[in-house]
Amino acid sequence: MNKISSYIFISLVSAIIFFAPIPVIAQQKQITKGTVVRVKVHGKLLEGNLDGDSADRNVSIYLPASYQKNTTRRYPVVYFLHGYTDDDAKFYGFSKHWMTLPPILDTAFAKGTANEMIVVTPNAYTRFHGSMYSNSITTGNWEDFIAKELVAYMDSHYRTIAKASSRGLAGHSMGGYGALRIGQKNPGVFSSIYLLSPCCLSSQNVSNQIPQNFLRADSIKTIAEFDKTDFGTKTVFASAAAWSPNPTLPPFYIDVPVKNGQLQPMVLAKWNANRPLNTIDQYITNIKQLKGIAFDAGTRDQGIAASIKVLDEELNKYSIKHFFEIYEGDHINRVAERIETKMLRFFSDNLSFTIPKR
Repeated sequence: MNKISSYIFISLVSAIIFFAPIPVIAQQKQITKGTVVRVKVHGKLLEGNLDGDSADRNVSIYLPASYQKNTTRRYPVVYFLHGYTDDDAKFYGFSKHWMTLPPILDTAFAKGTANEMIVVTPNAYTRFHGSMYSNSITTGNWEDFIAKELVAYMDSHYRTIAKASSRGLAGHSMGGYGALRIGQKNPGVFSSIYLLSPCCLSSQNVSNQIPQNFLRADSIKTIAEFDKTDFGTKTVFASAAAWSPNPTLPPFYIDVPVKNGQLQPMVLAKWNANRPLNTIDQYITNIKQLKGIAFDAGTRDQGIAASIKVLDEELNKYSIKHFFEIYEGDHINRVAERIETKMLRFFSDNLSFTIPKR
């Protein structure tokens, strides 16, 4: 090849390289956000509670991105119950929290890893910082408020698919307990349940030594003293308000499990009667009607991890299909991830997205 030819060849190669199309890096798909609304729902079943808590409850509602665009489409609903000391505002971004739910939902629905659904959370924060989602004259009938009044409100005000097969119930910690408690009693209302690190499933062992938080609860006589006490002692009051109410004993209207330094067997019996692992055999017929059951917990959440192992064994004993996993983590550090990758996919697989024919 002579010098002229070489020059032409090099020029052509340079031109090809210069003008060749540059590979375009794919842009990340923009996530379309859903809408969050916060409404007041009056709970007739919460009226007259001895705690003095309002029967008008805040409820946060996530409507998926397509809800406003497609005005004829109807959606399944997942009722997500928050944990002790939490409320709906924390989970939906109205106040600071360790986890915010709407961005998790937006991401999962945009990725297509889960089908769009409505998600609803009532504010169950009470005088004692949590209702335990139980029926009680002291706290009000939270169990029935959710299964009856809140579901009826959503079906009458939003484009839901108003049938049990399109309703899911989930929750974290106290909310996980509530999801099992309410779900196993209402298979005609909810068809699938997912428990994230559910508390309070099994009885507390007090045979060897009285727990310190029981003793501290016995010493508290005023609301001001309750407000100043520690987290563990406050849970005693919340549990007593839900499971051992006493309408004749102001100012708290509860019986705590220790009185004058002595364990109260009757109070403990009432508490144990509200532990799902103690009563699961009585609800097996209902539980078998549920289409989907799932629960998980972190390895470092030792007491709860141990209790869901027992739940797994009990369901296996009855040959009830379910999803169960103990993952590496603690009580909260991977809950957001579990919601996105496990819980929402679980409800996508188990809830009905089909509108019933009339």
